[in-house]
Amino acid sequence: MNHLRLALPVSLALAVTCAVISAAAEKKAPAKKAAPQTPWSFLPLRETPPPKVRNTRWPQTQIDHFLLAKMDKAGVKPAPPADPRTLIRRLHFDLTGLPPTPEEVEAFVRDFSLSHSPTFSPASGAGAKVSRRENESRAITAAVERLLSSPHYGERYARYWLDLARYVDKTGSWLEKTTSAHLYRDWVIKAFNDDMPYDQFVMRQIAADRLIEEAESKVQSPKSNADAAPDKSPASQLSTINSQPSRSDLHALAFLGLAPTYWKELQLPPDLIKGTVADEWEEHVDTLSRTFLGLTLACARCHDHKSDPITAADYYGIAGVFASVRHAEVPTMGDQFWLPVKKARESVAALEKERDELKKKKPAPANLTNQVAVIEQKITTLKTSTPHFNMAMATAVEDAALFVIPASNNKGTVLDFKPGQALDLELMKRGDPNNTGDIVPRRFLSAFPAKDGQPRRFTTGSGRLELAQAIVQEAAPLTARVIVNRIWRHHFGRGIVDTPSEFGVTGDPPSHPELLDDLTARFIKNGWSIKWLHREILLSAAWQQSSLAPDSEKRDPENRLFARMPRHRLDFEAWRDTTLAAAGTLDRSFGGVATLLTSEQNLRRTLYGIVDRHELEPMLRIHDFPDPAAHSASRTETATALQMLFSLNSPFLLAQADALAARLEKEAGPALSDRVTRAHAVLFQRPATAKELAMATRFLTGRETDKKAWSEYAQALLASNETQFVD
Repeated sequence: MNHLRLALPVSLALAVTCAVISAAAEKKAPAKKAAPQTPWSFLPLRETPPPKVRNTRWPQTQIDHFLLAKMDKAGVKPAPPADPRTLIRRLHFDLTGLPPTPEEVEAFVRDFSLSHSPTFSPASGAGAKVSRRENESRAITAAVERLLSSPHYGERYARYWLDLARYVDKTGSWLEKTTSAHLYRDWVIKAFNDDMPYDQFVMRQIAADRLIEEAESKVQSPKSNADAAPDKSPASQLSTINSQPSRSDLHALAFLGLAPTYWKELQLPPDLIKGTVADEWEEHVDTLSRTFLGLTLACARCHDHKSDPITAADYYGIAGVFASVRHAEVPTMGDQFWLPVKKARESVAALEKERDELKKKKPAPANLTNQVAVIEQKITTLKTSTPHFNMAMATAVEDAALFVIPASNNKGTVLDFKPGQALDLELMKRGDPNNTGDIVPRRFLSAFPAKDGQPRRFTTGSGRLELAQAIVQEAAPLTARVIVNRIWRHHFGRGIVDTPSEFGVTGDPPSHPELLDDLTARFIKNGWSIKWLHREILLSAAWQQSSLAPDSEKRDPENRLFARMPRHRLDFEAWRDTTLAAAGTLDRSFGGVATLLTSEQNLRRTLYGIVDRHELEPMLRIHDFPDPAAHSASRTETATALQMLFSLNSPFLLAQADALAARLEKEAGPALSDRVTRAHAVLFQRPATAKELAMATRFLTGRETDKKAWSEYAQALLASNETQFVD
C-alpha cells in the first residue's frame, strides 16, 4: 500500500542508523566514560584575523586569505583564473540556472577585455590609472549584481530549498490540504529574490501566523515600544529588512503543512495508531533539525544521542510542539473578509451535495433538469456575489493538541484534536508510545541554554514561535553555519563541511574551521543576507579559478583545499531549462499552479512541474530527482542507459531539437557554417572549433535544406556531454 511505502522507510532508516551508532559507541566505550567534549558546531563563533599569506596579490576577498594559507602549508598553488567566457557561463548557471545568451557573453567579454588596455577612473582623480585587475573585478561585480537582481535567481535557489523542505504539489489521495501548495514554492522564490534575512526566513516557515499576530498586536498598541531606543547599527538595519510579516507569509507555513502524513486505519486499536502518529512527529523533528540545525535529533527518540550532546528529553521537548499542531488550510485575509467567505463556501458545499444526491435518485424526478438548474443558479449567485470567494488559502498548520483515544464502542480509534490546546509528551521508552515515562515540558535543546542557563521553555500555544526564536537566537551560530555551508557548497561543489545536514560528531569536520566561523560571523553581522554571502563568495579569487589544474588534481584529488574549481554537472532542472532556452521555446513566466512535465504544452521552467509524493513523474525519476517524501541535502549524480535513451527518443527532446533547428535557420540564415557557429554560441557560449565545423560539414553537406538533417544535428548537440556540464 502507498501509505506503507511512505511511512516505513524514514523511520526504519533512522532506526537502523541509530542502532549502528549506538552499537559502535557501546563497543568502543571504556569502562568509565570521560565527560563528552562539546562538538565544534555547538561552540560560539570565533572570529579570526585573516592569516598572512606569501602571495599577497592573489586574494580578492577575505575568504581567499584563509584558503591560500592552507594551500601554502600544503605546497599547492591556486589554479589560474578562468577565462571570461567560462566565468560568465558559470555565473549564470550558479545564480539563475539558465545559460547566458550569446549577446550577454559578448558584452561581458568586451567589458572584461577593457582590462587589457590602459583605462582611467574619474572617481580616482584626474589621470588616475585603474589596474587591469580592478577592471576585471568591476566587470564581474556588475554581472553578479545583474544576476542577483534577476527574478530567475529566486527560482534557482528556491529549488535547492524545496529539496530540503521535501516539497510536493500532490500528496496522498486521502489528504485535501495541498491544493495551494504552489503558493509555498512561490513564497520561497520571492523570499530569495527579496533577500529576506535568513533568520526571518526560518522563523516564518515555523511560526508565520504567530509573527503576524504579534505584529498586528503591536500596531494596535503602539505605545508599548514608545520608550525603546531604536537600534541604528548597520546589522540591525539590515536585519529589519522585510522584518514585518504580512498575511501572505502564511504560505511559508507549508514547510510544516506539507509534511508527510501517514495513513491511519482507524479500525485498528489506539496502541497501533499511536505508533504511526509518533512516526509522523519523528519525521517532523528530523526534517526541522536537519534542515535548520544540521543535526539528527530523531536519533534521540529511542535513547540519548550516542555521539552528540542531545538527550531523549531534548527530543520529546521539541516533539511536543508537533504533537500540538495539525495540518490545515488557513485564509490569507482577516476575519472581516474570511467569515462571509466561509459561510458562503459552506452553503455552496451543502448545495453541491444536494445537487449530487438529486442526480442519483431512482427513478429520476420528472423535473430533474429544472431542479438541478435552480440549485446551480444558487451556487453561481453565491460565488459571484460573495467578495473574495476565491480567496487563496495557505497550506499550513494550526495549534491543536492531538489525543489518540479509543472509539466510543471500543472498536477502533479516534483522533481527537483539541483546538488551541498544547500537549507535553511523555518520554517514550525505546521510542514506544505505549511504554512511557515522565512528562517532558516543551522546550529547546539543553545544549543551547537561554540567558538563565536553562533551555528555553515553550509556553505560548504549541510553542512554534519560541522554537523558531531559539533556532535563530540561542542556536544562531549553528543555524548560520549550516546555511553558510549550504550556499558555499552550491558554489564550490563541496562544502567546508562535506555533510551539509550533519554537523554533529558523526559528520565530517570542517576542512577550514576558521574560514567557516569568520564567514558565518560576518554573515550574521551583515543582517543574515544570503545575497551578501553570494557576493562574498563569487567575488573571491578562489571561485574565479579555472577547473584546469593538473598539479592540484594530483596533490589534492578531492579538492579539499579548494585550489581549483570543480567541473560542475548540471542538475536535471538546469539541463532541461537550458534545452528550452537554447531551442528558443522557454516560457519564463513566474509562479502559479504546477503542470505535468510530460505535457507537450509545458515549456515552463522545470521548477513548475508537478511533484507527486506517491507517483513521481518518470522524467524526474530517471534524472536523479530526490525523494519528495524526505529531506534531501544533496543530489545523487548518475549516468544511466535510461538517461541516454531519454535523449535519443523522448518526445520532449525531439520537439526541442526541431525548434532549435528552426531557430538556427531563422537567426543565422542559409549558410551551413553560420548556422553551426550560431548553434555553438547558443548552446556552449563559445565558437565552434575547426574540428567541430568539419564534422558538421561532413554530416550536413548535400542536405543543407533538409529540415530533418538539421533536427538530427541539433539533437546531437542537445544530447552531447558538454551540454551536461557548466565547464
